[in-house]
Amino acid sequence: MPLVRRIVAEATVIDGRILRIDHFLNHRIEPALMRALGAALAERLAPLRPELLLTAEASGIAPALVTALALDLPLVYARKYAPDVAAPGLSRLVPSPTRGGQARLVVAAGYLPPTSRVAVVDDFLANGRTALALAELVADANATLVAAGFVVEKLFQAGRAPLVARGVPVAALAQVERLEPGRVVVRGG
Repeated sequence: MPLVRRIVAEATVIDGRILRIDHFLNHRIEPALMRALGAALAERLAPLRPELLLTAEASGIAPALVTALALDLPLVYARKYAPDVAAPGLSRLVPSPTRGGQARLVVAAGYLPPTSRVAVVDDFLANGRTALALAELVADANATLVAAGFVVEKLFQAGRAPLVARGVPVAALAQVERLEPGRVVVRGG
């Protein structure tokens, strides 16, 4: 897949833990690549019959939107607020590994209808805290989380485990085995 080749050839490793590919994934976005990523995620999620997609502001919006377009499904994104801001709706606190501190993820209560089938889509699965917070928002809405799809998964972090423990199928387009100085090791890459 072009994504794996791009990661191996172009990624920057910061502090041995941050994989920087924002020059084509979420800060500067390449439409053709993003369209292909959305189609690939849609192909993996479609058999699980989601009725809507959920992501977190802001970097998850682009991959989630192209996936929603490919599936012709609505997309809801959890807005981020300062942790001390009281915002109406369903909310969860989540730590920010790249920026430090915490953020409050908020979804207006009516945007996740009870009994709806929801798939989470995000750019990265690392420690899983954002994905787990989104899963908890789905549960709070009395909806069903049917799948979680990610552009990149860091296999050396424990993000998959809490989702699998909840019985949620997880799909990732690229799986990073480890980060080394100047080198990214990708499964199958």
